[in-house]
Formats: sequence, structure tokens, C-alpha cells
Amino acid sequence: MNKDFINPIDPDKISENPGTLAYPHHAGSALVKPEDQGKIKGRALSAMEHQTDMQLGQIYEQMQLLAEQAKKLNDRKQISEFIYTAEMRFEPLINHQYHLYQKENGAYLLSLIGPSQWGRSKNNFTFCASVKLLADHTWDIIEKNEDFMKQQAD
Repeated sequence: MNKDFINPIDPDKISENPGTLAYPHHAGSALVKPEDQGKIKGRALSAMEHQTDMQLGQIYEQMQLLAEQAKKLNDRKQISEFIYTAEMRFEPLINHQYHLYQKENGAYLLSLIGPSQWGRSKNNFTFCASVKLLADHTWDIIEKNEDFMKQQAD
């Protein structure tokens, strides 16, 4: 009475390990939804663009800061060159403020008198900058005449 069991289901449609199938194999299986690859790539691309734009913005800000520092340093160098070719009738002291002028003949003059301190004796000098001598004998620009600096750059 021992008959061989014959499975009525086609052997090509069954699996030895149904848990490894990429799709649900019976009514109680977990729901499997196909992923929208375009949506996933779109989100990833958007996140990547946001992140790189943020990093590029930071680098741009750093470049702006460096450019400003380089301009200030160049201005200090230029003013220092003018000062060291200027006529001085005194010895400049560290941490004291002085004023640089350009005479009508193009020569420079370093003075103790500020642009608003000339009073009635009106000078014929062009104000260049107010400066302070630092301990390393470089000059810190306190105030500068932008028009004069533009003319010198041209």
C-alpha cells in the first residue's frame, strides 16, 4: 500500500529554499515593493549637489578672506615703500601715529600733523594715509585715501 507520492505542482515552479526568493512565495509573505530607482538616484543626486554647493560656498568665503588679507598686505607694503622714500624731519617712534602726504612735485612727506590739524596754514599736499609704526618696523594703515591708492594702482 505504499504508493509513491506524485506532486501535482510543476517542479520548475517550486523552490527547495523559498526564503531566498526575491518575491513573496505565499499569501503570508512580507510585502515586497520594487524600488523606484529614478527616485533613489534623484534624492542622492540632490543631496550630493547640496553638500558640494555648501562646501564650494565655504571655499569661496575662504578665498574672499585670503584675497582681502592679500590686498591689505599689499597696501601696507606699498605705503611702507612710500614712507621709506619720504622726507622725514624726525625719527619715527614705535606705536606712534604719523601721516603720509604727497607733495605737488611727487615727493612724499611723513608728518606729525594730521589732515584735519593744518588749520589756516593750508597745505598743498595730497593726503595718502595715516599710519602707525609697528615693532617690526612695518607700518599699520589706520586710515587711507582710497582715491590716492587707486591712482597708484593704475
